[in-house]
Amino acid sequence: MPQPPVFYVGRADLDGDVVILSGAEGRHAATVRRLRPGERADVSDGAGLVAECVVTGGGSAGLELAVRARREVPRPDPAMTVVQAIPKGDRGEAAVEGLTEVGVDRIVPWTAARCVAVWAGERGARSLARWRSTAREAAKQSRRAWIPEVTEPASAGQVAAMIAASSCAIVLDPEATDSLGRLEPPPSGDLLVVVGPEGGITDDEVKAFLAAGATARGLGPTVLRTSTAGIAATAVLLSRGGRW
Repeated sequence: MPQPPVFYVGRADLDGDVVILSGAEGRHAATVRRLRPGERADVSDGAGLVAECVVTGGGSAGLELAVRARREVPRPDPAMTVVQAIPKGDRGEAAVEGLTEVGVDRIVPWTAARCVAVWAGERGARSLARWRSTAREAAKQSRRAWIPEVTEPASAGQVAAMIAASSCAIVLDPEATDSLGRLEPPPSGDLLVVVGPEGGITDDEVKAFLAAGATARGLGPTVLRTSTAGIAATAVLLSRGGRW
């Protein structure tokens, strides 16, 4: 049987025996997914709580669902963070979508020295909102109980501090002599991957990240775009770290 679709509401909306899907979520359930009475749907708060529901009624504006069971999905461990240098155009949203689908728990937009795109003022706020919306929609599509966090943009100094606090940190470098595929990640804690911009990470940035505790690793014989490198690296780490 196909798995039921997932929709997101606030945690307080999951307290009762009936969940009302309204607004954008309700319209999507009713008019796009065309759910009908008797069909299953899961409703989550995006922070681990999932209510297993059955549609009992509704119309084009939304649906009413009866809660049949609830479950708490633990926060994933090891946790996966990708520091993503901000690409130009819509490649950033493509990266966020793929990272969310493979299971990343936190995405950090990084204003690397060689980034072409600049997030500032209203433009920066709109770009960040698009990344967060993309993460939410991708989490829904991939049926995640946890929506990944998309943080405020970080500087190189802030990234270095994240590296120092992590259990294992990797800087992707096509010139690195050590392969990511030979890394044995820790079974628990915080894994962090730094993905540079299309122009590459500067020497000063690399030095700061290695000094903070990261190791440089290569990712195969080809050079990947910044929007795909993090997805490939995450797949390697999650498969070797026990989450896949």
